[in-house]
Amino acid sequence: MTPIFMIGTQRSGSNLLRLMLNQLSDIASPHPPHILERMFPLVESYGDLDLDVNYKKLIDDICRLVELNPVEWSGITFDRSKIKSHATGRSLLGVYAAIHDLYTESQGAKTWCCKSLANIKYINQIEEHFENPKYIYLYRDGRDVALSFQKAVVGEKHIYNIATGWSKTQKIALDFKKLIDKKRFFCISYEELTQGPEKIARSLCEFLGVEYVPEILEFHKSNEAKNAAKSSELWGNVTSPIITNNSRKFLAEMSPANIEIFESVSGNILDELGYERCRIVLGEEKIFSHDEIDSFNSLNTKMKQEKMSQVDEKDKQRRERQTELLKEIKNRPIA
Repeated sequence: MTPIFMIGTQRSGSNLLRLMLNQLSDIASPHPPHILERMFPLVESYGDLDLDVNYKKLIDDICRLVELNPVEWSGITFDRSKIKSHATGRSLLGVYAAIHDLYTESQGAKTWCCKSLANIKYINQIEEHFENPKYIYLYRDGRDVALSFQKAVVGEKHIYNIATGWSKTQKIALDFKKLIDKKRFFCISYEELTQGPEKIARSLCEFLGVEYVPEILEFHKSNEAKNAAKSSELWGNVTSPIITNNSRKFLAEMSPANIEIFESVSGNILDELGYERCRIVLGEEKIFSHDEIDSFNSLNTKMKQEKMSQVDEKDKQRRERQTELLKEIKNRPIA
């Protein structure tokens, strides 16, 4: 299987694109439990993975992480012994690949797409483990991304913090684009995807080497979309057709001061991606003092706490299941 990795920043249309890809019979694109992002910081605590006791514990914990995902992976039971025998190499990536391979087989597909955009942080490890994987870089005007994060349960909340994270992620992707064979790297902007979905879908199918089918645009009618929508308000709009006028909302909803902060932090990336600046021209970016940045960080923490207090209780419980598992793993004695 030639796996497909979606990379970029959340709140850029990745759930929409995942559900579109999942409509293709050749591709299995489950909702991501963010295996690499959550388990890489913990993998050393398992000790020597050549020892069966440690390796089996890693396999079991990763399976539990997937089983506790807010959106269920339907049609598969995670047989730990089968995953162990299927995995190539005793490593986190070996288990990660085996789980996705077996899920793909259960869906009758030929390959899989992982929508965990945070995988962009692990490109080097992905390149080492997989043979010629393909990447879909999905990006969106960072100012609209910032608005979406401020409304969502996940992510940073102050414009400065969102802009800083967004810039870092886009830079990694843009630098990687310059190094990789263009046959393995496909760029999609959220704006192009929502305003011309059929054209983008056809180009993407050609890149992936799969047949385009009209059903790709009927994603909102799928059971997978319904399961995602009922799991969290984050994904509530995936049961509706593509919203074509969902861009440049920041012009009406973001204050001039916040636009100036974002463009001061991320103006160079907006330029590179072809997004027009509104408030800060090149060379006149504001430089923020340590005191200002400390204030932004403090406000960011407060805003995140306030947002969490507003989250639907059932949504919060679904998210806390994985959080509790990760706490359990962190609190174990190191092997």
